[in-house]
Amino acid sequence: MFQSFETTSDPSKGPERLARLRDYLKTNSADGYLIPRADAHQGEYVAACDDRLAWLTGFTGSAGFCAVLPDMAGVFIDDRYREQVRDQVDLDHFTPVHWPEVKLADWLKENLPDGGEIGFDAWLHTAAEIETLTKALDGSGISLQGHDDAIGYIWSDRPAPPVGAVSIYPENLAGESHASKRARLAETLLKAGQTCAVFTLPDDIAWLLNIRGSDIPRNPVPHAFAVLHYDARVTVFIDEGKLNAEVIAHLGNDVDIQPTDSLMSTLLSMKGPVRLDKSSVPHRVPELLEYMGQTFEWGDDLCALPKACKNAAEIAATTEAHLRDGAAMCEFLRWFDENATAGVTEIDVVRKLEQCRRDTNALLDISFDTISGAGPNGAVIHYRVTHDTNRTLANGDLLVLDSGGQYRDGTTDITRTLPVGDVGADERAAFTRVLKGMIAVSELRWPKGLAGQHLEAIGRVPLWQAGQDFDHGLGHGVGVFLCVHEGPQRLSRLSDVPLEPGMILSNEPGYYRPGAFGIRIENLVVVEEAPGLESGDAHRKMLQFRTLTWCPIDRRLIDLALLTTAERDWLDKYHATCRQMLAPRVAKDSQIWLDRATAPL
Repeated sequence: MFQSFETTSDPSKGPERLARLRDYLKTNSADGYLIPRADAHQGEYVAACDDRLAWLTGFTGSAGFCAVLPDMAGVFIDDRYREQVRDQVDLDHFTPVHWPEVKLADWLKENLPDGGEIGFDAWLHTAAEIETLTKALDGSGISLQGHDDAIGYIWSDRPAPPVGAVSIYPENLAGESHASKRARLAETLLKAGQTCAVFTLPDDIAWLLNIRGSDIPRNPVPHAFAVLHYDARVTVFIDEGKLNAEVIAHLGNDVDIQPTDSLMSTLLSMKGPVRLDKSSVPHRVPELLEYMGQTFEWGDDLCALPKACKNAAEIAATTEAHLRDGAAMCEFLRWFDENATAGVTEIDVVRKLEQCRRDTNALLDISFDTISGAGPNGAVIHYRVTHDTNRTLANGDLLVLDSGGQYRDGTTDITRTLPVGDVGADERAAFTRVLKGMIAVSELRWPKGLAGQHLEAIGRVPLWQAGQDFDHGLGHGVGVFLCVHEGPQRLSRLSDVPLEPGMILSNEPGYYRPGAFGIRIENLVVVEEAPGLESGDAHRKMLQFRTLTWCPIDRRLIDLALLTTAERDWLDKYHATCRQMLAPRVAKDSQIWLDRATAPL
């Protein structure tokens, strides 16, 4: 099995570990310490050896941080984790803090009114984070001071760093050689008069060099650092034990392989101006350059947009991966309909779905731990089932099933909400409003130049009209056999990145009623140019979404009275396409199920 159902959080260990950290801070004359969920690479996902936040507090969510003071320890979590954090931390010793509503600087000012020194590990925070916090604390008497890795110092049984094998990502799937990518990005450096750019994000390096790794569960990326030079050469800092002769030959003479521990000396000897992305580079990097008197300039991550705007080969590859995944979903959904009321548990659901994906003989991993939440568990947005929380599906439950696969040719992410027996009218009405929002986004056309913040409200309007909403973004970027969460594009009120052709995003409105049920419907879509309209401005370029995810949406949960004729037509057309695309890929009994599941409304 790919997914473990062990309880990885143990609140009982938090108080003793917190006491050890406070002893360390006293010895080092610090009044507080910041513990992020981050590593030196600044990616979203961390290896077991870098999961300092979970080790200290017990909280295992994918975002958040802890601020430890002499008599208080705040665990800052966003609205996705407000329910989860209370189950995972010792509330007598850790205090959940609603973030970003409560700013860290304001919290520190309130709880350290006489000022003090707050320690942090400069490898674990971006330059932008430290700059923003420093400005916000100006005049408060509270100062920030770089310290060694305090958690690493007290974590006696810390796991070893991963040494996962690196593999070649073939050019027919990548659509471009790594020499071409390096040259394309180096042109930007030349035009800007910059000598080099530093990369720390694992997926940046994987994309740039057409490699994939196995250091992080669910994400095929290597732990590495890299420097791209103005002449298109790259120095990559990586444990050479991850590289076999074939990979070394693939990288070629223009990629210099250095051990990871030589990064520091390289930074100290660099000649500027060096390009750094303030939002992703660890604060320690510009700090070292400044110490050596080397110039650096802030600039956008050179890999971010080229990686996000998928080329034709990448889109073709992931289209095939989504069809394969859609067929596996159909095999699972047929099984679910036959067994949902027969004592099936949330874990049974996860195991069966993983088996259906493995039966494709193409699955390399799941793209994230499957969310299988029934009844009230479905209301926990990022619920992760364990043996302790495992619920048997009961009549009237809604099951939120959010899952995905990592295939050589693509990364999938799909959510379907499924009924167990007969569900109530309230649940069906909320489901239909979520569906209306998903359809509205799927059909959207917009003028080129708009960002996610301009569009995401469209997926919420049907819920807003009923006084309902949801506390997560409408959609995130997705890679191609890379991370299931990929920037810089998002369908979010916080995202000002214009959407461009080739960007893949999720379209996933939802609704969650704590203690009762949850609903989410998610398809992946790709941005493309819209064909010309008979009316409108001929000079104004328009964009639209093309759906990548093909899998039936449960018709039994729809309140037909709430759908317009146009929305019914969209769903009937979507289901007809599902039937056409997936029927040749599924078993005979699943073809019969598919015919029923995709019948016109």
